[in-house]
Amino acid sequence: MKDRMALVLGASGSVGHALVDELVRSRAFARIVVVVRRPPEPAWGPPVILCLVPDMRPELLAPAVEEAARAWQGEVTGFSVLGVGAGTARMSIDEHRAVDVELNAAFARGLRASGRVGHLAFMSAIGADATARATGSGAAGMPRYARVKGEAEAAVLREGPPVVSIFRPAMILGSRHTPALLAALLPLFTPLTPARFRSIRTTEIAQAMVAAALRPPVQSQVYSYPDMMRLIAGD
Repeated sequence: MKDRMALVLGASGSVGHALVDELVRSRAFARIVVVVRRPPEPAWGPPVILCLVPDMRPELLAPAVEEAARAWQGEVTGFSVLGVGAGTARMSIDEHRAVDVELNAAFARGLRASGRVGHLAFMSAIGADATARATGSGAAGMPRYARVKGEAEAAVLREGPPVVSIFRPAMILGSRHTPALLAALLPLFTPLTPARFRSIRTTEIAQAMVAAALRPPVQSQVYSYPDMMRLIAGD
């Protein structure tokens, strides 16, 4: 623990909160650096510290991440759960890309430039496909949404550290963007749902990402629901 640091992007969202809580609970990280625009409320206590980037543009995010990673003398693992969430249907594809692709690419670039980070745990989405149609609705589950998520995966693989663990959840339970009625009904259909399309809790995504960080793969991997459950189980 004494030599390990986590560097997190996207902590203000539902999965991000669950991830930081799980990082703290694991007691495996001596320092957890959360990259945010503004201090969260309520604030996390030690070992969480903030890296404030009020104007989160790629050209400012990348050097801030690089500096934060270089300031730590031990092992550093990157985590990104940054994504637009609900509302992508109202955005243009370029507006969606500005967050999901460009900011994640800048984060990955900063990790790599530091020379301290060998592994990035990155949350994408089921169905991510950089070759999907770029027209039509940008709502979750539609081809344009899958296109942006696929482009984000390609960007972090290209610009990030040597090993990237990509997590592709389907419907996320516990997210403030998931309607309450849908969240209540989805578990009833679990026996009929193909395994990789099963709904997953924010806390389970967090547990899987931390498990992968503590037992990193030797090369980049993609994890869907069954794979995440195996990580949690320690298989």
